[in-house]
Amino acid sequence: MTRRERLMATLRGEPVDRPAVNFYEIGGWILDPDDPDPFNIYNGPGWRELIQLAETETDLIRMSGPRRSPAPDNCLDEFQEVSTYIKDGVRYTRVTLSVGGRTLTSLTRRDPEVATVWTLEHLLKSPEDAEAYLQLPDEAFAYRYSVDNLVAEEARVGDGGIVMVDVGDPLCLAASLFSLADYTVLALTEPQLFHRLLEQQARHIYPMVEQVARDFPGRLWRVVGSEYASEPLLPAYLYPEYVVRYTGPIVQTIQKYGGFARLHSHGRLRRILPDIAAMAPAGLDPIEPPPQGDMTLAELREAIGQQTVLFGNIEASELELLQPDAFEARVQQALIEGTAGKGRGFVLMPSACPYGRTIPPHVLANYETMVRLAHAF
Repeated sequence: MTRRERLMATLRGEPVDRPAVNFYEIGGWILDPDDPDPFNIYNGPGWRELIQLAETETDLIRMSGPRRSPAPDNCLDEFQEVSTYIKDGVRYTRVTLSVGGRTLTSLTRRDPEVATVWTLEHLLKSPEDAEAYLQLPDEAFAYRYSVDNLVAEEARVGDGGIVMVDVGDPLCLAASLFSLADYTVLALTEPQLFHRLLEQQARHIYPMVEQVARDFPGRLWRVVGSEYASEPLLPAYLYPEYVVRYTGPIVQTIQKYGGFARLHSHGRLRRILPDIAAMAPAGLDPIEPPPQGDMTLAELREAIGQQTVLFGNIEASELELLQPDAFEARVQQALIEGTAGKGRGFVLMPSACPYGRTIPPHVLANYETMVRLAHAF
């Protein structure tokens, strides 16, 4: 089977010659080890070899969103100013939003040695800020979408894999406006207000999903945000309110056009699993093992594996901290549990990827182990 054939057969629940193996963001994003940009960590030691391994030996799942451009009636610039500047070698971005008689600000930081954007100040900090944000007109969120970039990337990937449409759900977009502390307090104590924020986000997400699912049918999607309503952040009884109610329609729209919705949800799953199953996603990732998660891969395979492709089960920290012998045992365990008995399919995958400038030799060896064991399984 080609790598593309293997992934598509896995999504459809058909037999495959071996389990697919994927490195998530490595091979998911287009990374350039030759880009001299000081903020490009991927030109650091070890990255070239790891990127090459992903591109040539893994079952590629390229992650991308549709191309977006402001609609003619988009009025966001009337309310928002964005400035980016470099200070002491660090890149900062400040957003200032003036609406509802309030001035809302956020500040992010990007260091050259770490591929992470740190949010130093979140845009919304109180219920009053949320009320002001809700006064933004719908036109401020008006965009045009094109799948031309997705079609072009699919042609570039060819038989090496597939393209996955990446989208945040209403919960992801609303919760990330706040710090984690402020979000959890508001979601617990001001549910009506938080529902209004979710409804605001849903009004512009749903038409985009409908258009892209129709224009780019039959493809894999990753829907991000579920973990914001899972334990320990929120009690499980709120999951139907904040995820099923708003994310369920996204899953249904994707699958109405023959696509495959993969729900992304880090951490604990046990108490929200019935609600996840009720949405009937085609896939679930990253299936974190205990103690980060609270269910083994074998338990998940038995509980929902018949209808859901399971992606993951290798913790990013295991890739970076375990020595090769111990890591080999973990990969073997995941392959055995992920394919035991009857099930729709399994893709061996880490929960995330390194974000520092250097890939140590033992980390590269661990990635090679994933490929070697999956290919031989």
